[in-house]
Amino acid sequence: MKISVITNGISEDYAKVCRVMKETGVKYAEIQHAFDKAVEYFTMDEAKQIKILSDENGIVPVMVTSHAFAGVPVMSIEVGDATFEKHMALLKNSFQVAKVLNVKPVRSMVFNKQIVTFGYHGSDKWNAGGNKSWPKFIKLYEPIVKAAEDAQIELVIENGFNGMVSSTWLARKMIDELGGPRRLKLIWDLTNALYYNEFPTVPVYEGIRDYVAHIHIKDAFINTITSEVDIRPIGRGHLAPYLLDLAAALRRDKYQ
Repeated sequence: MKISVITNGISEDYAKVCRVMKETGVKYAEIQHAFDKAVEYFTMDEAKQIKILSDENGIVPVMVTSHAFAGVPVMSIEVGDATFEKHMALLKNSFQVAKVLNVKPVRSMVFNKQIVTFGYHGSDKWNAGGNKSWPKFIKLYEPIVKAAEDAQIELVIENGFNGMVSSTWLARKMIDELGGPRRLKLIWDLTNALYYNEFPTVPVYEGIRDYVAHIHIKDAFINTITSEVDIRPIGRGHLAPYLLDLAAALRRDKYQ
């Protein structure tokens, strides 16, 4: 398997990132922040600096991780309004950065979550906002997916703690409603899903294996009662019981 690192987890100084990666033998880089700014704000000169340093050090960028559309409540935005256009411009700038880096996958965020997305027998009215957030979400995402197709970019989304897509079940539903994994794929974050009691077992993996572009692994102690996440070394948190079986399944399928 190809092991990558989200580079600003090491440093905002990309030259230091390259030194540390060479020392540890990690070859693949996910570009999210550098120069004390998010990737969607990079100039093309800054993207070229990342490319030059990567080439000089034998580092291969494999994904551009934009935060376009992060933190925007799904019911507060409309296609074409000022907020939508601002974030679309940032996402398109990320596409240009990806092209400089010779990277196909670019992440787009999935707005902030309506906590109860689907409700029934009264919960639809009192807890789920009339069940309006999901169809609104899909409508918002169609032009985002189209923009990626026009730019010949492989668009990916991640299941997140606070996003509209918080589980692999919702990720698959979203992707299917937008035309399937030929148009959009998933960054599967195991611990983010674990927060919502979706355990990363082999059957869960097998249900979304054809949808996965990339896997994020971190470990944590999670307490949903107190709404706390305490990050721990990998294998020393609540993810630990699932790692060996999942690794075996990934090796079986020759996942890279």
